[in-house]
Amino acid sequence: MSVKIGVIGGSGLYNIDGIKEVRQRAIETPFGAPSAPYVIGVLEGVELAFLPRHGIGHLFLPSEINYRANIYGFKLLGVEHLVSVSAVGSLKEHIRPMDIVVPDQFVDRTQGMRNATFFGNGIVGHVSFGFPVCPKIAEILCNTAVQLDIPVHKKGTYINIEGPAFSTFAESNLYRSWGMDIIGMTNLTEAKLAREAGIGFATLAMVTDYDCWHDDYGEVSVESVVANLKKNIENAKKIIRYALPRLVNQFDGTPIPSIRNAILTDRHAINTETAEKIKTIIGDYL
Repeated sequence: MSVKIGVIGGSGLYNIDGIKEVRQRAIETPFGAPSAPYVIGVLEGVELAFLPRHGIGHLFLPSEINYRANIYGFKLLGVEHLVSVSAVGSLKEHIRPMDIVVPDQFVDRTQGMRNATFFGNGIVGHVSFGFPVCPKIAEILCNTAVQLDIPVHKKGTYINIEGPAFSTFAESNLYRSWGMDIIGMTNLTEAKLAREAGIGFATLAMVTDYDCWHDDYGEVSVESVVANLKKNIENAKKIIRYALPRLVNQFDGTPIPSIRNAILTDRHAINTETAEKIKTIIGDYL
């Protein structure tokens, strides 16, 4: 039986309390091994698959994560709805540390070091990505947070930097001048690949700091991030726990464009080796 719901854990979220009937599944993909074995279990009566993006023990830098393998593994498991949890900095005064943001937009400031597409090598595809977040998943996450009395911002733009260093003061203020709301290092790449894989995607962004622009807070440090993260992670776990039944019961289908409409390569010219490699993604296109 396929697992419909997937959760990606970020800094601080390496497991989810209360999962029953736990089993681990190591998956090898055409793109190599995911960050860790997937933890599959039942929470609030809903089966889910969980993966810590940085590996067990936090081993991988944002640029070192095998994003393609991680998302491909979720696809192999049958996941249709994916919630990505991550720590972020705030670029707006009203978005405070300990708040949760469910962003609806992303801006890419990575530096070409990541493999952010399943296409290439004889198959050209261009997915629609104007609205990168699944609105239904986002709505369910936001409504759950409101009902739990957890401070949540229902929209926002997440700027994805390369890292691993935090921003300079000049960079932080540049992003603020662009109107960015939060800053992180991982979620855009996951959103792109999830869209190509036909998986509905949304982010639970946990605000840990004010980046380095705020006069009252100074520079970002691992110590300050971890201190707030430990408090914030419990809120993220609560939201996931109570949102799961709604994701299953109130959400029928993933409202994203068909991958069939993204592929430009003539089917008779397609590289058969590549087609075999990504057959789980392109489905019945051939």
